[in-house]
Amino acid sequence: QVQLVESGGGLVQAGGSLRLACAASGIIISSKSTGWFRQAPGKQRDWVAGITSGDRTIYVDSVEGRFTISRDNAKNTVYLQMNSLKPEDTGVYYCAVDSGPVRHWGKGTLVTVSS
Repeated sequence: QVQLVESGGGLVQAGGSLRLACAASGIIISSKSTGWFRQAPGKQRDWVAGITSGDRTIYVDSVEGRFTISRDNAKNTVYLQMNSLKPEDTGVYYCAVDSGPVRHWGKGTLVTVSS
């Protein structure tokens, strides 16, 4: 059974940093594409960043240069380092792993950025 558990969210002032972690079990994430999504209050869930099995990283324009996605294969964990946070980065952050046609989701971690 695949499980993804996000952690690292919290309350931070604008300009601050947080590092989110997504610990996976039941699946080897080094061979999969993994992404981070966020859902702001009252809005749809949007893709933020991704890392492929070949370690290629991609970002939505709004976080390019501020966020960094990475993976620790030994820990089977994906991270999202978030710097220079803005109030508009507020939301629940979810990680997702694609395994064939199935996308597995974690339950999310809340990030609140105060102005």
